[in-house]
Amino acid sequence: MNLEISTSAVAGEGVTNDPIVVALKQRFGERGIHEQATLTGIPVVWLSRDVLSEALAFLRDMPDPFEMLFDLSAIDERLRTRREGLPESDFTVFYHLLSVSRNRDVMLKVALREGDLELPSVISLYPNADWYEREVWDMFGIDFRGHPHLTRILMPPTWQGHPLRKDYPARATEFDPYTLTVEGQDREQRALQFDPEAWGMRRESDDTEFMFLNLGPNHPSAHGAFRIVLQLDGEVIVDCVPDIGYHHRGAEKMGERQSWHSFIPYTDRVDYTGGVVNNLPYVLAVEKLAGIEVPGRVKAIRIMLTELFRINSHLLFLGTYLQDLGAMSPVFYTFTDRQKAYEVIEAITGLRMHPSWFRIGGVTQDLPRGWDRLMQGFLDWMPKRLREYERAMMDNAVVRDRTRHIAAYNTQEALAWGVTGPNLRATGLDFDLRKRRPYSGYEQFDFEVPVAANGDVFDRGWIRIEEMRQSLRIIQQCVDHMPAGDYKADHPLTTPPPRERMLEHIETLITHFLQVSWGPVLEANESLSMIEATKGINGYYLTSDGSTMSYRTRIRTPSFPHLQQIPVVIRGGLVSDLIAHLGSIDFVMADVDR
Repeated sequence: MNLEISTSAVAGEGVTNDPIVVALKQRFGERGIHEQATLTGIPVVWLSRDVLSEALAFLRDMPDPFEMLFDLSAIDERLRTRREGLPESDFTVFYHLLSVSRNRDVMLKVALREGDLELPSVISLYPNADWYEREVWDMFGIDFRGHPHLTRILMPPTWQGHPLRKDYPARATEFDPYTLTVEGQDREQRALQFDPEAWGMRRESDDTEFMFLNLGPNHPSAHGAFRIVLQLDGEVIVDCVPDIGYHHRGAEKMGERQSWHSFIPYTDRVDYTGGVVNNLPYVLAVEKLAGIEVPGRVKAIRIMLTELFRINSHLLFLGTYLQDLGAMSPVFYTFTDRQKAYEVIEAITGLRMHPSWFRIGGVTQDLPRGWDRLMQGFLDWMPKRLREYERAMMDNAVVRDRTRHIAAYNTQEALAWGVTGPNLRATGLDFDLRKRRPYSGYEQFDFEVPVAANGDVFDRGWIRIEEMRQSLRIIQQCVDHMPAGDYKADHPLTTPPPRERMLEHIETLITHFLQVSWGPVLEANESLSMIEATKGINGYYLTSDGSTMSYRTRIRTPSFPHLQQIPVVIRGGLVSDLIAHLGSIDFVMADVDR
């Protein structure tokens, strides 16, 4: 059944006559399209199920279209109490669309009743909806009519239940003790066996018997617990099926059981090579909900450490990328440079890989004495190393032969599959959120956005070397012009106040006690923050129910769509081409599975 949405139900302060919303209303009428006021910074509109596909097609095909389905997920609304001004809904499915040409986004929402959880698949409009629809079915049990292979994607094939439903347990103590009998082990093994016919593959052609080969889930070139089943005709890849979920840890479910502050360390473990880069979109989204404006010093410190971790992550990429091509030495050189970066990170934050150092409203503590001398030492060291990497590796004839025109795709194909970050800019498109939608003070910095042209394995490697040069340029400006001021906002919903103030004022003491014991209470609303992370655009979409923790934490990671694109890029290539392509993507499985 379709839910009727009244205009008065979603009207409220902050609703605007956005031109996209106006165009949708003109096309579909007032009955089908109504706007919701949020803190996301983008138009959020509810529409009835019967116009969903047509509305998505309308947005995709309009002048200056919404070329990318950036995200697709759902919310279990059944326990959400603060829903004033929203239509009745047991489950809500949302579609986040991104337009590069307009440099703006829009979010469409569809309300569903518990007894009628069905929507049309939109794969024919946005091909990357494939995995997102499978994830929504896996996590929430919502069916997508017409999907070619609606099966589990993050959970094992034999799993019972849908983990992101509110009535599904969140803690190990809420489950029966886990046991695995010999019979159960055999059942699990049989469920993992690959069935080519189920994926529309033939076992043989008129003159060839195909071989099916498991690459992973334990293999050095798979860059983590990642399995890809190859259909081979000799060394040629006829087709392949990526299989993910081996690293799934339920980060979004954890976000429903942690306070706004205590969830910060969990964000570090998403892209575990990115460190504080993962903290940034989360704390920015929470600060939107809380109405916190941070001082200029906080913005500069965050940018400086974000760019240092970007270099650190790109160095790891560069070493393993070249190792996948057969070069053993580079990884030792890049890890030497990463150690120098970690020395600076450890001196500033006290930790190395997962410092969890950003806080709501600021950072953990101020910069220590001598930080600028240590950082300058790293800035003086790295440029000559990058020149050496470029001369000895990217100018190497063997590297060029292995990477030029391999696994190439163009800008249109990249947008259709949800590709962002360096892998998108390698196709020739200049789209970097730090420039196009500046956040955390990036508009104050002078830097360039490296752009390649061919979108192949070589360009995806080269562009990250250039990005490291620009990151060094940004960090140098932080060292030269670090603003004075406090390292946290003077706001009651930020981290606990300084101890000396706590001992002087009873109100401050009470605030400190509540912050430590319960955490901040944020007003009911929704917020969204997107940043240019190390591997592409990373986004946090938070729903507050007026509590001390998030009602729904949606983590949109760049690596998830990047792996989904593999089959269309690599069909007809060689196995060695696939290994080179996997190295050029720059992914970690925690960023895929969450």
